[in-house]
Amino acid sequence: MRFLLYIALFLISWSSIGQSSIDSILEKYNTEKIPYITVEDLAAVENVTILDTRETHEFEVSHLKNAIKVGYDHFSADSVLQAIPDKEKVVVVYCSVGIRSEDIGNRLKELGYQNVFNLYGGIFEWKHKDLPLYNKKEQTTDSVHVFSKEWGTYLLKGIKVY
Repeated sequence: MRFLLYIALFLISWSSIGQSSIDSILEKYNTEKIPYITVEDLAAVENVTILDTRETHEFEVSHLKNAIKVGYDHFSADSVLQAIPDKEKVVVVYCSVGIRSEDIGNRLKELGYQNVFNLYGGIFEWKHKDLPLYNKKEQTTDSVHVFSKEWGTYLLKGIKVY
């Protein structure tokens, strides 16, 4: 019985480590010039444009439904301006945890977009909340590209792909 209690306490503390780690990473690297939107709020919102700021190989493993891949290293302002001509449209950017997406969110603001939000915790937090992800064939998947082994430590659910 005592062994089961230790296991339960370990699992509870382990699951909270992942979230607090994402919190601390975002506090360390982000300026919050782009306001956050929570996973729960995004899941409840309609009529929003979602931009995936990860690279093609990450996007093909999994992405949020109807997300538009804009990339990070090869981000094209012209492509975004074409895809989203209405600069007052609500736009949510995301990446693995929310760091690259903040950079792209800042670029969108510089282009004149008024309602840009950064998904807090990115695709990792989306997966932590057991929300659906889609692969390049638009089929649901449990796989998540974790960018690197270091960043992979922050994904607590799903299948890690490197």
